Amino acid sequence: MRPTTTIAGGTLVVGSLLLALATDPVVAAEAGSDAPPTAFTMDRFIAHWWVFPAAILFSTIALASGVSGALFFSPFFMLGVGLAPAQAIGAGLLTEVFGMGNGLRSYVKQGVVDYRTAKWLLAGAVPAVVVGAFAAHYVDPTLLKLLFGAGLILLGTFLVYYDPAEECEPGESEGEYLKGKNEGRGTTTIEAADGETFTYETCWRPPGIGLSTVGGFITGLISAGLPEIVTTQLIVRCRLPPRVAVATSVFTLAIAAGAGALVHALTASPVWYVVAWSIPGVLVGGTIGTRVGKYVPSDLMEVGLGIVFALVGALVLGVELLA
Repeated sequence: MRPTTTIAGGTLVVGSLLLALATDPVVAAEAGSDAPPTAFTMDRFIAHWWVFPAAILFSTIALASGVSGALFFSPFFMLGVGLAPAQAIGAGLLTEVFGMGNGLRSYVKQGVVDYRTAKWLLAGAVPAVVVGAFAAHYVDPTLLKLLFGAGLILLGTFLVYYDPAEECEPGESEGEYLKGKNEGRGTTTIEAADGETFTYETCWRPPGIGLSTVGGFITGLISAGLPEIVTTQLIVRCRLPPRVAVATSVFTLAIAAGAGALVHALTASPVWYVVAWSIPGVLVGGTIGTRVGKYVPSDLMEVGLGIVFALVGALVLGVELLA
């Protein structure tokens, strides 16, 4: 039954993308319209009602599997709704900022965020996500689509290659060089609200800053990448316990994604007739996802979703290269 759950989730994602691409009446109807493509009109708002159930579906799967919601929404907005790449990426980040609220609030309340590590990660991630968000609006749309497709394939491969964060062994891939660098830097202690205490050696900061910088730039450019790159690396290279690593990564992403969404909002007109449906959808889906996540086999789900994202990335590349 577990593999069926994974395949079904991936099939729903791909099916929804292709169905939206084929049936969105607004994309076709507005081809000759004089109204700006991002202008809010009641007709556009009503016509995009189907974004709401799609957002519930995507957010539920994202929260249940522990992957970035923007991995779903940006290609959905681009392929399904028909937004330009920069607009789709901005809408994806804006939607993700609201969608991660439940998870962020829960981790902060649990007291499992390593704020000292998050501070250093943010030092690399925030400037990088701002640069990436600005670049998304100045890069040629065709090139941005190609980068987006390639990025999805790489992130999909990452999900397939690495074990889920909960199954990684702290320090398993730090190597002799990093092991030597990590030693002698003191310890970090995190006391969770439920009484559990985590004590581990404080990590050498430069690799984390470098990874968060790369992840932040990719997130600003294509709306995803920071949590996928940072979370596992905090565990396998910096020895953070999985629970702390995931919480710290989510905290970092929330602030960085907020900065990226702000840049996208200031450099372009947000597509409010779309996000007005997607934001309520992720709030509902986030609640559902946090409840059903414990019943979902994370290893099989991440592999299945990794394959789906790679296929969607290939579809984006194919559509752009063969058009």
